[in-house]
Amino acid sequence: MGARDALRLGLIGLGASVVPLDTAVNIAFPDITGSFGLPLAMIQWVVICYVLTYASLMLAFGRVGDIFSHALVFRAGLAWSVVAFLLFAAAPSYGWLLFFRFLQGIGAGLVISCAPALVTGLFPEERRSQAVGLFNMMFAIGSLSGPLIGGALVSVWGWPAVFWFRAPIALVAVLLLEGLPAAPRPRAREPLDILGALLLATGLATLLLAVNRLQQLGQGLFLALALIATALASLVGFARWEGYVSAPIVNLGVFRSGSFSLINLASMVVYLTGFSVMLLAPYYLVRFTGLSLPIAGAVLAASPTAMMLASPLAAVLIARLPADRVAACGAVLAGLGLLSIGGWGGAAPSWPALVLPLLLNGFGTGLFQVSYMDVVMRTLPPEHRGVAGSLAILTRTIGVVSGATVLTLIFHTVEAGAGDATAGFLTAFRTTFLAAGAVSAAVGIAIAMAVRIRS
Repeated sequence: MGARDALRLGLIGLGASVVPLDTAVNIAFPDITGSFGLPLAMIQWVVICYVLTYASLMLAFGRVGDIFSHALVFRAGLAWSVVAFLLFAAAPSYGWLLFFRFLQGIGAGLVISCAPALVTGLFPEERRSQAVGLFNMMFAIGSLSGPLIGGALVSVWGWPAVFWFRAPIALVAVLLLEGLPAAPRPRAREPLDILGALLLATGLATLLLAVNRLQQLGQGLFLALALIATALASLVGFARWEGYVSAPIVNLGVFRSGSFSLINLASMVVYLTGFSVMLLAPYYLVRFTGLSLPIAGAVLAASPTAMMLASPLAAVLIARLPADRVAACGAVLAGLGLLSIGGWGGAAPSWPALVLPLLLNGFGTGLFQVSYMDVVMRTLPPEHRGVAGSLAILTRTIGVVSGATVLTLIFHTVEAGAGDATAGFLTAFRTTFLAAGAVSAAVGIAIAMAVRIRS
């Protein structure tokens, strides 16, 4: 890699880091709920408003990058994010905070939809797994830094700091990326499938909102049914339209392969179960360990640290083993880590008991995400690299949004069955992690069995 490409890689990593640095927000959950006088269940909307927005728009943004310029879309997302981050400092109420999270989600969708394509474009195709490993390592570094930075910032300036500290990072990346050459455009530019993009965004958004309504079925059954009907109509319409249009957002024919569909489903499940760490572990660390916020953030950073270390190793393993097998191993290890976290009790665990399960979960997740992204990049054609990268991140974000709802539902259902608040929290915490770990490990075993049958 030449000096210019190394510079571009560093700048892309710097700019893209504003998305994984959102892990800083998780350590601020207790301060946000306390500042606005909210119950724990309300914190899920901080996740849902943000992730649902960029999840529903990401494939369309990736396609825009394929047609016009990945670099242009990436820089536009950074500029938009600068404004969104600064607005959080002036949020007067929880409702405004959620609206600003929606704006932040648009910027994140623009940034992250084209970041993988920009990184892989710096490497020849035979080194694709190495490029994927580097991208995931940069992503993990951002995730690792988030809780560390967030814990320190919240303790001094409160929750708004976990948002506005990213504004100068995005601004520096925009300014330094200015003038760098964009990827060459194809001679014949394909049209943008606007109707398909609208149908997909509507279908994903209403589907994920319908999943969220599972917690309030008794209070709003009609709304849940209306959301489900809208989601099904939109997604079916999207599938039919994509088969008809000459330049679809994504070629749905690739999903006819059972193994490809399985590993995409597995990605959603791995991130659904894995989100239990960032959703519930901050509350456990604050309530039962006596750790300060900066130290609690450092403990949470163990998981993304292991992801960062696993990313280059996964690239090496993929060069020697089928990526599906590496993904299966990663899902099982991630599940074992969650099962171990379920063993945390009321008495403050020792440092090894706190950190080692997080390291195991993060290491397994790192192996899985690099392997999975390599499978997606290999399956879709290079000229659709923006869509491929977006699809790989889309399944991750669908898992996170679903996890915010499903895990909260499991937790509060179990907690409600206990009379004592402390005992109820610990029982619900343990049950949620044991269930999440078992499901993640089972998905890994299913992938391994599918690979064995296929071979």
